[in-house]
Amino acid sequence: MRRALVSAVVSVLAATAVVAAPLTANSAPATSLAAEAYTWRNVRIDGGGFVPGIVFNPTERNLIYARTDIGGAYRWQQSSQSWIPLLDWVGADRWGWNGVLSLATDPVQTNRVYAAVGMYTNDWDPNNGAILRSADKGETWQAFELPFKVGGNMPGRGMGERLAVDPNRNSVVYYAAEGGNGLWRSTDHGATWAKVTNFPNVGNYVVDPSDSTGYQSQNQGLTWVSFDKSTGTAGNTTQTIYVGVADKQNPVYRSTNGGSTWERIPGQPTGYLAHKGVVDHVGGHLYIATSDTGGPYDGGKGDVWKFTRSTGTWTRISPIPSSSSDASFGYSGLTIDRQRPNTLMVATQISWWPDAIFWRSTDGGATWSRIWDWGSYPERVKKYQLDISSVPWLTFGANPQPPEETPKLGWMNESVEIDPHDSNRFMYGTGATIYGSTDLTRWDSGGTITIRPMVKGLEETAVLDLISPPSGAPLVSALGDIGGFRHTDLDAVPPKLFTQPVFTSTTSLDYAEANPSVMVRAGNFTDADRPNDSHVAFSTDGGANWFQGTEPGGINNGGTVAAAADGSRFVWAPGDAGQQVVRSVGFGNSWTASTGIPANAIVESDRVNPNRFYGFSGGRFYRSTDGGASFTASAATGLPSTGEVRFKALPGREGEIWLAGEGGLWRSTDAGTTFTRSAGVSTAGNIGFGRAAPGQTYPALFLYGTVGGQHGVHRSDDVGASWVRINDDQHQYGNAGDALTGDPRVYGRVYLGTNGRGILVADRVGGTPSPTPTSSPTGPSPSPTAPSPSPSPTA
Repeated sequence: MRRALVSAVVSVLAATAVVAAPLTANSAPATSLAAEAYTWRNVRIDGGGFVPGIVFNPTERNLIYARTDIGGAYRWQQSSQSWIPLLDWVGADRWGWNGVLSLATDPVQTNRVYAAVGMYTNDWDPNNGAILRSADKGETWQAFELPFKVGGNMPGRGMGERLAVDPNRNSVVYYAAEGGNGLWRSTDHGATWAKVTNFPNVGNYVVDPSDSTGYQSQNQGLTWVSFDKSTGTAGNTTQTIYVGVADKQNPVYRSTNGGSTWERIPGQPTGYLAHKGVVDHVGGHLYIATSDTGGPYDGGKGDVWKFTRSTGTWTRISPIPSSSSDASFGYSGLTIDRQRPNTLMVATQISWWPDAIFWRSTDGGATWSRIWDWGSYPERVKKYQLDISSVPWLTFGANPQPPEETPKLGWMNESVEIDPHDSNRFMYGTGATIYGSTDLTRWDSGGTITIRPMVKGLEETAVLDLISPPSGAPLVSALGDIGGFRHTDLDAVPPKLFTQPVFTSTTSLDYAEANPSVMVRAGNFTDADRPNDSHVAFSTDGGANWFQGTEPGGINNGGTVAAAADGSRFVWAPGDAGQQVVRSVGFGNSWTASTGIPANAIVESDRVNPNRFYGFSGGRFYRSTDGGASFTASAATGLPSTGEVRFKALPGREGEIWLAGEGGLWRSTDAGTTFTRSAGVSTAGNIGFGRAAPGQTYPALFLYGTVGGQHGVHRSDDVGASWVRINDDQHQYGNAGDALTGDPRVYGRVYLGTNGRGILVADRVGGTPSPTPTSSPTGPSPSPTAPSPSPSPTA
C-alpha cells in the first residue's frame, strides 16, 4: 500500500512527515489451503553475483552484514564462517524488496539493523521502496513503505552507504535517497520518516538522459551519509554530519548543528562523484573516493581526497591522481582501520584490465603501497596470494594471456571494509563473490597476504532453467552471468562452470529422456567477442563435458532448445528477434530451418516419441511429428496470449503436456490437440514433475503459482485434482519460478530457481496431509515477474 504524505513542520528541519501504520513483514495471512512441512536449503554454489555493500558493526565484534542488488541481505555467522539470508520472507507481491540499496547497523543497540529496499526506480518494479527495520539482527522485520521507489539494482548502487545511524543518539537515522527524493530522517528508530526539506541539493547526475526505459536516465540523487562521532556525546545528537550528492560540481555537504542547517563544504573538489565518504572521528578527517561515473560497471577517472575539519582544508591524496596518464579508473572501496585510524585502503572502482588494484596507506594517505605492481612486463609482482580452493569455479573457465590472470582480484570493488575490531581481517565485494583476508597487516611488513572467498551461504545467482534427469547428476543448472553447473553433490560447491564454450548466461537446458547422458544447452555471449564459438553446446556424458556444434549466422542469444527423447536430434529456437526455429539431426553439425512455426517460439520435446516436438507462440500451440522438420498449429483455443508461458511434456506418457501461464494451468493428453484448464489454479508461473508418491504411478506435479488464492509452491499427487502448499511465508524468495523441476528419484523433492537467491532444494519432513481439493478458479491474478535487462550484470 502507498502511504499518504502529510505536511507538517517537524522541529528545526521543516520536514514532511510520513504517517502510517507499519506493515509487519513477517506476518502470515490467513489461509485454508492445505500445507505440508518442508525443509528448504540452497543448492551450494557460493556467491555468483554483485555484492555492493558489506557493513561491520563498530561496537559488536563479528556482527557483519552484506547487501546484494537482487538477492536480499545477509548476516555473518562467525561459528560457521558463513552468511545467513535475512529476506527470504519477501514474496512475489513485493519481489523488488530483494534489491537492497543500503544497509545500516546500529552502533548503540546492536540488535537493530535497517535496510532500504526496492529493485528498480522505473516501471519494471511496480511497487514503491521501503525502509525495513529489525530489532533482532534481521530475524524479523517491520516495513515502512516510502512514497517513491528505491533502486537496489539501478546504476550507482555501489555508492554509499545511504543509510546511517547517529552513533551518539541512535534513535536518529538518515536515508540519502536517489531519484531526486532528497534526504530523509527518522527520530524514532525508523518508526516514522520525514523528508529534510531544507537540505539544499537533491543531486543531478544522470548516466543517459535519453534512455527511454528509465534505467540509465534516473537522477542518482544522494549517495551516502557519514557522522563525525566526536562532535556529539552519548544520548545527544551528533553535530557534524556529511552527505554525498551525485552532483559533480557540489559533491559533499555538511551540517555542523545536528541537521538544523546544511552547507556545501567550501573548497571541495569538483568534477567527480563522491562514491564513498568515511569519517576518521579520532583525527578529525573526512576521506572521500571519487569517480567520473556512478558505476558500478564503468569509471575512467577519479581521485581520493582528505578533508581536515579543524582547518577546513582539502588535500588530494590519490595513489594515482586523475591528472596522471596512468589514471584509467575511478576510486571506490574506501575504508579505514578503526584500530589504527591513519591506516586506510582504497580500490579501483572498476579496472577490467589487467585486474583490480588495491592501495594501502599507514600515514593517512601521504604514501601508498599497491597490492600488485609491474615487474618485467607482463610479470606482476604481488603482495598477495589468491586461494580459491573453496570456490574453484571462480576461474570462470578462462585462460587469459598475461598480464591478465584467472582468478582475478575482482571487479566492481565498491565495498572494501577493514574489520573495526581486527586489523588483520578485511572483506570486499566483487561482481561475483566476497573475498577477504585474515592476515592483512602482513602487507605492512613486506609479507604476502592470503585472500580467500568469504562467501559461504550467500547465494546470488539468477536461475534460468533446471533439469533433474533420471540418472547421472541429480541436478544441472542454467544460470545468468555465470553459465551454469553440473551438481553432483547438492551440498558441495561445483568445481567448474560450463565450458567449451563458456556462456555468459545459459538460457535453456534439456536432456534426452530415454538417454539422459545426452544433453544440450543454449546461451548468450557477444558473438563479436568470440566469433568461432557457438551459442549451442552438447554433452554425451550427462553434462560433465561439453562440445559445440555449428550455428546459423547472426545469433547472440540462446533462446530455448530441446532434445529428442532418444537424443538423435535437436530443435533450437534462438532468442534473437526474427531468428527462425531450426533443427539438427546429430549434434549440431548442420542446421535446417523448421517450417510452420513462428520465429522465437518456445520449443520442447515429447519425452517418449523422438519424432515429436512442440512449440508455443502468441497463444498458439504447435507440434511436429517429423523430428522438428515441420510444425502445424493446433486448433486448441483459450491458451494465454500474453505474459510468460512455460510448458513441459510429461515423462513416460506420449503426447501429455502441461502448460503454465497467465490465467492458470492447462493439461493436454492428445499432443496439444485440446487442452483442459485445471480448476482452482488461478495463476501458474511454472510446472515441474517429480517421482510419483508411494502407491501412485503418475508423477508428482509441482506448481509455482496460485491455488485457492494462496500463492507459492504447490505439489499434487493426484494429477492436479488437489494440491498442498509446500513452502511457507518465511520461504518465498521474492521473484522465483523461472525454473522449477521435481526430482524423478526422490519423492517430494523439488528444485526452485530464483532471480537472485540461487537454487533452492526442498524435501518433505512429515507425513502427507489431506490435500485441499481445487475449486473453480476465481479468475486470473498473475504473479509478478521482474523484466530486468540482466539479473546482475558482471564480467
